[in-house]
Amino acid sequence: MFLVGTLVVVASALTATIVSGTTPVLGLDLQGGISVVLAPVGDASSDSLDVSVDIIRSRVDALGVAEPEISRQGGNIVVDLPGVKDRDKARRLVGQTAELRFRPVLEILPPEGATVTTPEETTTTVPGDTATTVPGDTATTAPGDTTTVPTGTTAVPTETTAAPTETTAAPTDTTTTTSALVPGAEVPTTPREEDLADAEVVLPARPEDDVPALRYRMGPAALLGGDVDTARAELNPVRNEWSVTLVLTGDGLEKFNELAAASYPQPPPQNAVAIVLDSQVISAPAFQTPSFDGDVAITGDFSETEARDLASILKFGALPVALEELTTQNVSPTLGKDQLRAGIVAGLIGLGLVTVYMILYYRVLGLVVLLGLGVAAAALYSLTAYLGESIGLTLTLAGVTGLVVSVGIAVDSYIVYFERLKDELRTGKTVRSSLERGFRRSWRTILAADLVSLIGAGILYWLAVGSVRGFAFFLGLSTLLDLFISYFFMHPLVSIIARPSVVRARWIGVAAGLDVKGVER
Repeated sequence: MFLVGTLVVVASALTATIVSGTTPVLGLDLQGGISVVLAPVGDASSDSLDVSVDIIRSRVDALGVAEPEISRQGGNIVVDLPGVKDRDKARRLVGQTAELRFRPVLEILPPEGATVTTPEETTTTVPGDTATTVPGDTATTAPGDTTTVPTGTTAVPTETTAAPTETTAAPTDTTTTTSALVPGAEVPTTPREEDLADAEVVLPARPEDDVPALRYRMGPAALLGGDVDTARAELNPVRNEWSVTLVLTGDGLEKFNELAAASYPQPPPQNAVAIVLDSQVISAPAFQTPSFDGDVAITGDFSETEARDLASILKFGALPVALEELTTQNVSPTLGKDQLRAGIVAGLIGLGLVTVYMILYYRVLGLVVLLGLGVAAAALYSLTAYLGESIGLTLTLAGVTGLVVSVGIAVDSYIVYFERLKDELRTGKTVRSSLERGFRRSWRTILAADLVSLIGAGILYWLAVGSVRGFAFFLGLSTLLDLFISYFFMHPLVSIIARPSVVRARWIGVAAGLDVKGVER
C-alpha cells in the first residue's frame, strides 16, 4: 500500500507540473539577469548597511522582481536580480535607495535649459513700386507669431479694410527664427549632494519615455520615510480605479496634517505635496482636505503597476543610509545555460556510474536503487517547480551542486539497508524475516545519518548568504526526500521482489547480490 501510494502521489505531482507548464525558477547564474553593486554615500556603520539590505530585499520582493539575492560584500551591497525581463525598470527600482521625503510644492518649473523657438516674418517691397490707401482709412491686424497669448485667454483681431489703388507692391517674405529660454528654465537643478532634508530644493520628476521632465521647487521636508507605517495599492471596484492608501505613524500623521493645513488653501501647485526619493519626485498629489483623521488615500490615473510601485516605495522607502549605484553587470542567459548544461551532464555521469556499480554489486537490488533515484528526481522536480511558482524559490548552480551531492546520501541509505539485510541472512534467517528485522535496524542508522546532514544543512542555511544558502536548502530538501523514499518506497519494493524465484536466481537474484547462498524465502 505504501509503495502504490508513493507512486501515485509522485506521478500525480509530476503530471500536474508538466501539464500546467510550471518549471523551476532559475537563478541569476543559470538564466541571466542583472547584478547591481550599491555603495554608501559617505561613512556608514555596519548596522545601517544590514538594515538597508533588509529594506532593499523587502522592496524588491514587493515590486514583483524574481527571487533576488541581496547580500553585503565588505562595505557594499550586491543585488542580484535573476530572470528580469525589463532590466532598465528593475535597475531603476533598485537604484531608488535614498531617504523618502515629503516636501511642500512651491512652484513647477520647466526642464532645465529648455528653450522655445519663435519665427519672425519681415516684408520688403520691390524698389519703384508703391502701395497706397485712401486717405483717412487704416488697416489694423492682430499680432502674429511673435506675440505669446497667455493660457486661458483668446486674442481677437480687429480689422478694417482699406481701399487700395491699382498699383500694388510685390512683397518678398523673409522668415527668421529666434530662440529664448522658457521662463524658469534658467533656475538650476539642485545637485544630489545638496539635496538635504532641511533645505529648499529644485528637483526633477521621474522621467518617462525620454521626455524631459518638469521640475519642482520645494520647501524643506515636512516628514520622512520613517513617519510611514505602511502603504498598499487598492482597487476601487465601483470606479475601477487604482489608488494608494498611506498609513502614517502617530507623529507622522500629525506632521502630515500640519502640512495639509498650510498647503490646502493655496492655489495650485502650492496645494500639493511632493513625494521625493533619490532626488526625484515620484508623485505630487494635491490636498483635497486640510486635515486627515486616519489613512491617507492617494488617487489619480494610476495603472495597477504604477499603484503597486508607488505603494512599495512608500512602504519601504526609508533607508538609514543613502546609496549610489557603483556598477551594474548584465549576466548573459547563454552563459547560464552553459553552466546549467554542464551541471546536468556532471550529475548524469555521476548517476550513471553509481547505477552501473550498484547493479554489478547488488544485481537486481541495484535496480531498486535506480528506480528510487528516479522517483526522488521526479519528486524534487515537482517540488522545486511548485516552490518557485509559489514563493519564488530559485535554482542556482550551487543548488544544482547540492542536488548532485545528495545522490551520494540517497545511495548510502540503500547500501546501509542491503548490508544489514546481508548480515541477517548470514545468520541463517529466512529472507522474509530478514527483511523486516534488517529494515528496522538499518532505519535507525539511516535516520541518524540523514539527521546529521539536515542539521549541517540547516546551520549552513542559517549562517550563510547568497548561493551557499541555495546549496544548503536543496541539500536539506533532498535529504528529507531520502527519508521519505527509504521508508515508503525502498523497503516495500524490496519486500515485493523477495520471492523464491528472484531470491535464488543465479546471476541476478537477491541472494547473489547479497553474496549469500542457500537462503529461503
